[in-house]
Amino acid sequence: MKTLSRIALSASFASIALLALGTAQAEEYQGVLQARSAVARSAVRAEAIAAAHVSNQNADAASSVVAAAPSAPRDRATVQAEAYARAHAPHQNLRAEAFAGSRVPAFYDLAASTTRSARLDLR
Repeated sequence: MKTLSRIALSASFASIALLALGTAQAEEYQGVLQARSAVARSAVRAEAIAAAHVSNQNADAASSVVAAAPSAPRDRATVQAEAYARAHAPHQNLRAEAFAGSRVPAFYDLAASTTRSARLDLR
């Protein structure tokens, strides 16, 4: 009985090995791809040089303009106090989009928010 089970086990291992050998394939090397371009190398080089000599390559309409000074600047202490109040607000990360129907449940006390803009963000 032991001999029969050993023969069956070795036959199953042999079939698995043959199956693995049959499915193993290697990729074939196709060589380096040849680039086919309609533009001459000298034209591409001239275009690259022209693009490299542009005055400001990263200029965007929004970021290329210097922001004007505020008409009514605020003092540093006021800005710091507002930042501290917003950072320590109890529901600073509460967003309406996180709830069903984009409504903040009534059990969150939105009146406890310290700034008007924080309350507007939550509604």
